[in-house]
Amino acid sequence: MKTKQVNDAAAFIRGLAQQHGRNAEWAERAVREAVTLTASEALREKVIDVVATDVPDLLRQIDGRSVQLQSGKLTLATRALATVEVLPDARHRLLSVIANPSFALILMMIGIYGLIFEFSSPGFGVPGTVGAICLLLAMFALQMLPVNYAGLALIVLGIGLMAAELLTPTFGVLGVGGVAAFIAGGLLLFDRDVPGMGVPLPLLFGLAASSAALVLLGGGMALRARRAPVVSGREEMIGARGEIALVDGDDVWVQVHGERWRARARGPLFAGQRVRISGIDGLTLEVQASDDFPPSKGEAP
Repeated sequence: MKTKQVNDAAAFIRGLAQQHGRNAEWAERAVREAVTLTASEALREKVIDVVATDVPDLLRQIDGRSVQLQSGKLTLATRALATVEVLPDARHRLLSVIANPSFALILMMIGIYGLIFEFSSPGFGVPGTVGAICLLLAMFALQMLPVNYAGLALIVLGIGLMAAELLTPTFGVLGVGGVAAFIAGGLLLFDRDVPGMGVPLPLLFGLAASSAALVLLGGGMALRARRAPVVSGREEMIGARGEIALVDGDDVWVQVHGERWRARARGPLFAGQRVRISGIDGLTLEVQASDDFPPSKGEAP
């Protein structure tokens, strides 16, 4: 199949060269052997017609020449013609910005991190929406660029490892591996030998450093939260102190954190007595008298 494609391309370019009076032999070699010429050599070998220094010089040199069109020969009258610069419209300018390799990489990172944040804390909506839009734009840009899929896989793996470090801290093991994979993927993502295709190293290392800082910040916050004392829930109730609000026969009610709970104790209790929670049985608190708080003035000891 490859041989057939090369032969078809060689026959096509040879036919064009013969039709326009060019060097057909060199045109075929350009397809089969990828040969090149300098400007002066191309002019000598009849590969081109003129060598011009600028657009006015080109218009002056081609004035009076005849070109072959499908409708017949056309004589060019280009001397002293005014030139008009036609700029791309807003749509094409936007597409050129999106298709920039550096911007495509930034869009991909925003998209992946936005989706990770949305999945880790669902219900907010904005990170997921922005992330999905950025990720789709990044995919559009990548399909227009010469992408090395091994580099793309390394970048996705690196972001995934850093996200895993953020969600389940492993004291830097996944984070370091993620940063290394991200940098390697950024270096391999585009062909750096092609002008304008490589991701600038400062941008690549800056993105890796910002991701690592995010991982360290998130991991540190998670570690501090893990070491912090419990401030809510069933575990926090054990050891908390409250005050007996009402004693009505066998029904005892205690006020704890602004809430009224049914309580029981081994000994007698009276209203206004300070107690400490020693256990929870369903919706009933097990309490015992707290020696740290004496009874209110005027109450029985």
